[in-house]
Amino acid sequence: MKKSLKYTFTAITMGLALSMSGMTQAAVPVSALPAASGELPSLAPMIKQVLPSVVNIQVKGKKTVNQGFQLPEEFLFMFPQAGRQQEQEFRALGSGVIIDAQKGLVVTNYHVIDSADEIKISTSDGRQFDAEKVGADEHTDLALLKLKNFSNLTAISLANSDDLEVGDYAVAIGNPFGLGQTVTCGIVSALGRTGLNIENIENFIQTDAAINSGNSGGALINLKGELIGINTAILGPNGGNIGIGFAIPSNMVKTVTDQLLDFGEVKRGMLGVTGTELNADLAQSFGYSQNSGAFVNEVMKDSAAEKAGIKSGDIITSVNGKKIKSFAQLRAVIATQRPGSELQLGIFRDGKDISISVKLDSAALTKVAVDESTDLSPAFEGASFANAEKGGVKITDVARNSTAQALGLKAGDIITAVNRSEVKNVEDLKKLMKNAKGKVSALRILRGNSELYITLR
Repeated sequence: MKKSLKYTFTAITMGLALSMSGMTQAAVPVSALPAASGELPSLAPMIKQVLPSVVNIQVKGKKTVNQGFQLPEEFLFMFPQAGRQQEQEFRALGSGVIIDAQKGLVVTNYHVIDSADEIKISTSDGRQFDAEKVGADEHTDLALLKLKNFSNLTAISLANSDDLEVGDYAVAIGNPFGLGQTVTCGIVSALGRTGLNIENIENFIQTDAAINSGNSGGALINLKGELIGINTAILGPNGGNIGIGFAIPSNMVKTVTDQLLDFGEVKRGMLGVTGTELNADLAQSFGYSQNSGAFVNEVMKDSAAEKAGIKSGDIITSVNGKKIKSFAQLRAVIATQRPGSELQLGIFRDGKDISISVKLDSAALTKVAVDESTDLSPAFEGASFANAEKGGVKITDVARNSTAQALGLKAGDIITAVNRSEVKNVEDLKKLMKNAKGKVSALRILRGNSELYITLR
């Protein structure tokens, strides 16, 4: 969790022991709502149509928790109690949205069903169904479930979240604090929120519609009853609502769930650039009159970007006609596209706006150059990485006389874990190394058919 001032970004799944505090609600002005002749304006007719598509989720399972202090595995023989782990049973509540009534498909947050052994879905009419996981994506915090032995379901319609504007009305529906289906109203407060470190890939809708613990995976809808987002986190003291909530846009939800349905996982496209956020000074030095866009620091060799003609110093201003506010937003848009997707990028270069068509590579085949933007250990200086096809991070190159070479890393090594935490890709490695900063860490390395550990201090 990331703390900002006195507030904490909170994933809004509800455990069984949460206090009910800090609940607020923003009201939609009566004058803004359509009214039938002689009747008071009301959202009730629209809500009645949508409520059957929003479900409550109950999960239970077991999670492994660490007991005592932690040491790298090679030291455990000296302190056997240090690394002891224990399984603990947990129960949690959340929300979900039916997106396909014929197939019984429900979308929710990854953190709602993470480590769940049993998933039960309750509909608004009191029926309960067992559910199984179709697929999940931790980086976008989305999961797709399929109901068992279902009948007579109602699915929600998805809006085009790219059409949203700040000030549009928004309605949140979910299961806060386990109270049951609850409806709150507000507006879209901001779009394209990134850099919050709530999730790995961020492009949030911000809303002041009151959402609280238990709302995770619930619906954020427009006044037509269409899904504009999946509620996922709040910013507030002690997990209570203060009118700052975040939802995953419906277009990202559709892109991810389509892949989860097809493959059981998300296969990410890769553009092949590193970059930074654009600020006023940087924009001015390149003759660009705006402060929004993604500045390209480096184009990776043999990447999709290089093949398309993108150059370092370019400012990427749009993707498929949709304005890009930041490099983090660009990253989120690219990361939810499939390999092979063809995109039209708006580029500012040498005082001119140009358009470039690019066909994305597979993330598993693209090298990731380690620089300041990856926030990895200085011990990796001189090494280049790629996501290994079967999981882990492959070292593709080690420069001579570099820090990485002195550490003992070799081209072809595959990093599979930091201490006992599995490494699936470069983003996992980045996160784990950030958490281990200032501590002794052990890298588990697969070298050929052998496994070894390299210790970082």
